Amino acid sequence: MHRQPDRSVSYTNKPMPTLFLKSGREKPLLRHHPWIFSGSVADVQGEPGLGETVDVRNSKGDFLAWAAYSPHSQIRARIWSWEEADVIDAEFFRRRLTKSISVRAKIILNQSSGGQDSIRLVYGESDGLPGLVVDRYGDTVVVQFLAAGVEYWRDTIVDLILELVDTSRIYERSDVDVRILEGLALRNGLLRGSELEDNILIHENGLKFWVDVKNGHKTGFYLDQRLNHLQVGALAADLQVLDCFAYTGGFTVSMLASGAASVVAVDTSVNALALARENVKVNNLPLDRIEWIEGDVFQKLRYFRDIGRQFDMIVLDPPKFAQTASQVAQAARGYKDINLLAFKLLRSNGLLVTFSCSGGVNEDLFQKIVAGAALDADVEAQIIKRLHQGPDHPVALNYPEGAYLKGFIIRVL
Repeated sequence: MHRQPDRSVSYTNKPMPTLFLKSGREKPLLRHHPWIFSGSVADVQGEPGLGETVDVRNSKGDFLAWAAYSPHSQIRARIWSWEEADVIDAEFFRRRLTKSISVRAKIILNQSSGGQDSIRLVYGESDGLPGLVVDRYGDTVVVQFLAAGVEYWRDTIVDLILELVDTSRIYERSDVDVRILEGLALRNGLLRGSELEDNILIHENGLKFWVDVKNGHKTGFYLDQRLNHLQVGALAADLQVLDCFAYTGGFTVSMLASGAASVVAVDTSVNALALARENVKVNNLPLDRIEWIEGDVFQKLRYFRDIGRQFDMIVLDPPKFAQTASQVAQAARGYKDINLLAFKLLRSNGLLVTFSCSGGVNEDLFQKIVAGAALDADVEAQIIKRLHQGPDHPVALNYPEGAYLKGFIIRVL
């Protein structure tokens, strides 16, 4: 862990490093897009270290923004502020964090039906804090530092979270591959407060869920699906459902609680399914209505097709298929395959709930992929509802990349 100097007096003994853009490359910044790619950089004067603040200027020398420098990444700098009067110091982060957290408090109050105690408090670029994710699970806060700038300010940010959020502990899940692109090591462990038990019990939509913060996907639970769990669950009453990529049972539990006749839950992870089973138990839901299947979803879908098994409703909530833009074509094939197989397994008037969380696959492309799957499956179908991430994962108008989760509820005619 490197020592962080006091940014309020930073650079008093040396000039502020300056990043100059190539001529004409300032247009995205004038629209307040928060990224500067390496190909747009003409020159860097001074010697900014990993994550240090740089003064960003156009080719004529006019001020554009303050940004965090990342010498190893194709995203060479991420914008902190477009205001020349701003100082990037602890007080700057206090203001940003306070604003983000206070907005989430209103979301919790507006969606408190049945009790909510878990929410995303900070969503990176959309909250003006590029690369920072802060999730609250009851009295535990989980943080991810995914870019060089927030890594540089890590200690300051953690201290501020401890001050601003009523929490027993702060746990770090910076064990995400994107850090490698930033030249950062992976890290997972307790940062502040009391030791963390193996699993945390949270409340969502009036239901209880055990969350594995230490080892689970993302920071432990799919908080972005909270409202979708509620909406999709309500559709499942009296239906025979197949829940693919079930993970720890967010959709499975919600559908059983709404009166699903039966649920088949499929996931590759035996540990995730074990936790899903505990989530069914903790809500006192009928275990005899659920069938647990550990295995590859693609293979299981083909098996069900081959034996002629059918369902009234199928949920497809796969992990990210495309990590980068270069993987979009491969991801499209994967999405088409699972949706094609799902269409073949649905009864007439059946419902397909299908998601993509791949940022490189936008909603229009995803709809085209699913439409192609329906055509190949020789079914007529219609979208009856579009689904997205919850309001605690807002999409800044200047940062459309923040809209990563898209889903459709589709009826087969």
